[in-house]
Amino acid sequence: MILKSQNYKRLQSQKDLIAKRHIFDIPQDESMRVTERKYIDTYTKSIGDKIPKLIQVFNFSDDNNEFEYLTKSSAVYSSNIEGNSVDLNSYMNYEMNKDKFKVGKEIEEIENLIEAYEFAQQNELNEENVLNCHKIFSDTLLIRSKRGRYRIEQVGVFGKSGMAYLAVEQEFIVREMNLFFKDISDLLASSLNEMEVFYFASLIHLRFAHIHPFRDGNGRAARLIEKWFIAAKLGRRFWKIPSEEYYKKNQARYYETIGLGLNFYELDYNQCMGFLEMLPSCLL
Repeated sequence: MILKSQNYKRLQSQKDLIAKRHIFDIPQDESMRVTERKYIDTYTKSIGDKIPKLIQVFNFSDDNNEFEYLTKSSAVYSSNIEGNSVDLNSYMNYEMNKDKFKVGKEIEEIENLIEAYEFAQQNELNEENVLNCHKIFSDTLLIRSKRGRYRIEQVGVFGKSGMAYLAVEQEFIVREMNLFFKDISDLLASSLNEMEVFYFASLIHLRFAHIHPFRDGNGRAARLIEKWFIAAKLGRRFWKIPSEEYYKKNQARYYETIGLGLNFYELDYNQCMGFLEMLPSCLL
């Protein structure tokens, strides 16, 4: 990829910062864990204390057809966030008239993600199963050797004006993911109330996106894991919440609040409240 001069200089300055940390053995930011309770009081006052009531009034119908429809809806909206142009209405019309439609790459991408959601709904949330989900939904995104495997190259997140974020180096991915899944395991084994479940689910989403462990498919995986965690703690019916739809319809805010720094070592989680507030808002 050819970068504009300004963007190239920005990339180099971030790489230089990372290099200096290694040369002078500057400690990396290991303070941020998805078990972090530092922000929970502010979260409670901001939106957390409203979550039990929002859950109480949310429509959790027992209709199995609706469950399947909402799973497809989740996959469509999550794909739309990443640039897939097939909207929910178009996809459902395709479902009703498959014999009249030509299956293209974007349809395959959505169907693979639906399959990953269905896999998650039937399996425990752990590292092995997350990697299996990635292998399922990345069939159209990556070559075979990259599917269901952590990246072995440096990656950045690029926007319209160039690079917006430089992820952690590939040699630290395994370490970061070991910590990530240890913390998830601890949270799954802990007694949490509804507010705490939503709080930690958002932190899980946020931290996964910042680690950016895959070559592609990180956003889809982060949104899937977030909902997977909620359903694991509160029950299968929580797969129905429209978090992906809400993120898509508020995409500018989603990207703005997820961006807490220019690189992995400059992330400022003291600014995370805007992002944490988004998930409960999908219940409104």
